[in-house]
Amino acid sequence: MRSNTRTASAVAAAVLCAAALVGCSDNGDSGSESRAEAPADFAAAPTTPSGTVSPSVNPSDEVGTISAKKGPLGTILVDDKGRTLYLFEADKTKESTCKDACAKEWPPGLETSGASPKAGTGGVKANLLSTTTRSDGTKQVTYNNHPLYRFDGDKKPGETNGQGLTAFGAKWYVVDTAGKAITTPVSSTSPSASASESPSEGASPGTTSSDY
Repeated sequence: MRSNTRTASAVAAAVLCAAALVGCSDNGDSGSESRAEAPADFAAAPTTPSGTVSPSVNPSDEVGTISAKKGPLGTILVDDKGRTLYLFEADKTKESTCKDACAKEWPPGLETSGASPKAGTGGVKANLLSTTTRSDGTKQVTYNNHPLYRFDGDKKPGETNGQGLTAFGAKWYVVDTAGKAITTPVSSTSPSASASESPSEGASPGTTSSDY
């Protein structure tokens, strides 16, 4: 009888130990799972600081080195591909007012791959070159504080089809090496050109510069 009692007690004790071991094992596994989940939660958190994405620049909008070339309108600014550059009379400060549809017809002259604009040949003054930040984050080249643009209607280097046009609320003019608008029309018979003006004192024959 006593032998049976001892056997029953031993079995009960074994069962309790087994249960205790399972409980300990579960607790250990649970702790492992908690520790395993922590890196996943950490990985889900942002690993890079928030910030603006570098704006995309179309290479055809980059103007590179600014030079000057002589033509029927006088000596005017051109980009490194020989394309004519214009100023917009609506820009009363260094900030550009030409956006959206305007910027499609008159593409802003952007700096090349983050490089500062450079003065080329023809009398361009390096100290008049700078940049302004547009609303989309791109850098537009300025000359004498005038944001520079190209004209979508100029299909070949040297063309000045945008000279004297009124578009998006103001006039567009080519720019001389002093950073002033040349207001002489391409042709006195052009319906889109401004009226002929008398050349200012000291200006080259056939050309008129504005202090704007």
